[in-house]
Order: sequence, then C-alpha cells, then structure tokens
Amino acid sequence: MRTIFWAGDSTVQYNSILTYPQTGMGQVINLYLKPEVKVFNTAKNGRSTKSYLDEKRHLPIIENIKEGDIFLIQFGHNDEKIADPARYTEPYGAYQDNLRYMISIARDVNAYPVLITPLERKSYADGVLQPSQHTEYVNAMKQVAQEENVPLIDLFTMSREKILEIGEQKAFELYMEIPVGVYPHFPNGLHDNTHLKYFGAVVFAGMIARGLKELGGAYADVLGEWTEEEVKLV
Repeated sequence: MRTIFWAGDSTVQYNSILTYPQTGMGQVINLYLKPEVKVFNTAKNGRSTKSYLDEKRHLPIIENIKEGDIFLIQFGHNDEKIADPARYTEPYGAYQDNLRYMISIARDVNAYPVLITPLERKSYADGVLQPSQHTEYVNAMKQVAQEENVPLIDLFTMSREKILEIGEQKAFELYMEIPVGVYPHFPNGLHDNTHLKYFGAVVFAGMIARGLKELGGAYADVLGEWTEEEVKLV
C-alpha cells in the first residue's frame, strides 16, 4: 500500500473542529486519490523549513516512508519571515539546504520526492492583486528542483493565475474571509489572505493532483479516476 507523506505549513496542515472552517490541502487531497492510498500529513501551522526540522517533525517520515511512496515538500510562507530568527531562512542558503535534506529522506529509501512551490496569498489593494512576497522562495525552490532533478509542482503560479482569473470577490470564497457572527470560533469575523476554507483547500489540492497527473508514472498512479472537467470547481 502506497503512502503520500507531506511536509509543510498551515496551508497543508490537518485542522480540527476548533478552527473550522479552516482546512489544509493535506486534509482533502484524498478526494483525488485511490481509496487505498494513505496520506501521512506532518504539516503544521507557522512552520518554515527551519522550524519544521528544528522541531524534528520529519522524524516520523524517516521512520515510516518506504520504497515507492511519495514525499510532497511544500514550504515558503514562513521561511520569508525575516523578523523571526526561529523561522527565517535565506532563500538561496538555508532554505535550499533544508529542501535538499528533505529530498534525501525520500531518495534514501527509493521513494519519490516532489517539491511544491508555496500557495499564493490573496492580497488585494484597491481591487488589484498585489505583487507576491514569495518570488525569491519560488525561484530558489525551482533552482533546487532543476539541480537535484526532482519533480516540481508550481502551485504558486497556478494559484496566482486562478486568483487573477476569478477576481477578488470569488477568491474570498477560497480563503478565510469570515463574516461576523457566522462561525463560533470566529465571532468577530476574520480577514485572512493566507489560510483556506474547505472549498479553497479542495480547489488548490486539485491543482496538486493535476500536477501529479501530469508527472505521470508512479506519481499519477496514486490518483483516482477523474477527468479535468470533473474536477474543475472554479
């Protein structure tokens, strides 16, 4: 039985009812998978490659990953936080070193590492989507993918293009835009450009599933039977 392992941040993590309707992509990727494929999600809110490894959150992956499994590696949101030394990494320094180390975890057991660029934030000003904060980390990850000959799914580009395509109001349905008095855990409402509602997690997890499908072979073999039209939600 094959397993998809996932290392990442809050856009990927598993959420409980205490933060509903916040949902991570790792919570819903199973919608696109064969029923027998398991998901082992170690992503955690607020983690960068540095803090994730410093906290040894990768150790359960080392203990459980086996030949033929897939290891999805998705970071960038928190590596860029230069004011926080516990999380910040230089994009062309420690960030790349940490990605290479995680790649080696998969390769050491003949599993399949996949790099995933960070999800774009929905950051608008006067109705205009603002320039991304992720650019250097996206480029740095792409460089590692090329140098290490590792498959890469460019979620950053796909998500930014989708936000531009559907516009600000429709994008609000994907992210944690919460009206006042609707959800008990957010009584005052919420304006959040980063975290996802269930619908958003399903939409963006679908982009990752399409990426796996395009890679073909062992990457596509974990997916269920569906067509592009059947999984197009927006």
